[in-house]
Amino acid sequence: MVRRDWFWIILLGAIWGCSFIFNAVLIREIGPLWVTSLRVGIGALGCWAVMVALRKPIPRDPVLWLKLGGLGVLAYAIPFALFPLAQANLASGVAAIINALTPLVTVIVSHFWRGGEKASRIKIAGVVVGFAGAFILAWPALSSGGDSRLWAIGACLLATLCYALSLNITRSFKAIEPTALASVALTGAAIIAIPIAFVTEGTPIMVRAESWMAALAIGLMSTAFTFQVMYRILPRVGATNFATTTFIAPISAVILGVTILRETVLPIQILGMLVIFTGLLLIDGRIGRLWRRVAA
Repeated sequence: MVRRDWFWIILLGAIWGCSFIFNAVLIREIGPLWVTSLRVGIGALGCWAVMVALRKPIPRDPVLWLKLGGLGVLAYAIPFALFPLAQANLASGVAAIINALTPLVTVIVSHFWRGGEKASRIKIAGVVVGFAGAFILAWPALSSGGDSRLWAIGACLLATLCYALSLNITRSFKAIEPTALASVALTGAAIIAIPIAFVTEGTPIMVRAESWMAALAIGLMSTAFTFQVMYRILPRVGATNFATTTFIAPISAVILGVTILRETVLPIQILGMLVIFTGLLLIDGRIGRLWRRVAA
């Protein structure tokens, strides 16, 4: 990838790391389904404002709306609900570390996806190392019999599968204008998420100023802005390379979680994060290139 693409990937990863902190703030007052509903709802409004400002044409094909709406449910509504639900039992930094498995899951999905990126031996090794890191990360829950924490880890892993599937599906929409793609997909997610939140969790009540600030930040910054960028660079860099945004997200989430929310991260969880990062470096090809250079 060129230097410009790396800049955007690092920036997006840092912003998405902040979203775990916003989730942690919001679930203090509202349920996880309302967290995702506010995120996709505010995000959709932000994207439509960009559509109007840039005078982009609105898609007219109802079939395309259904397809993009379905993509929005898979890519946004489901994983955006799973992460705040899990964060009731996990620190935000730990949830972000599990999210770092997204490139590993993406390698597996892309390998079997029709027309996807085939996995090399070095990438397969990266997947094995990455899942070893996930096992280390889950060890405190496994050893203590913490069913709630183990369930929360499973929810985060399911969210990474949603991301991996949606990244590969998104490639089929590369002909769609990125602003319209983000706007319609987020609208579809909001149409599904908001009624379900009303039925299951009732009317949300937020009285803290920091909750409103977190809702606006996660909707406009972590969703509307980032997806405008994502859909522009994803066709250029590919699903596997783009998924490496999760290199950065755990770092910013752990730092902010410890400094702002006073969360704690166990040493074994840091070890798990380092092992996951090693797997990511294998997938990225950096360790393989370094090894060949040393051998030469």
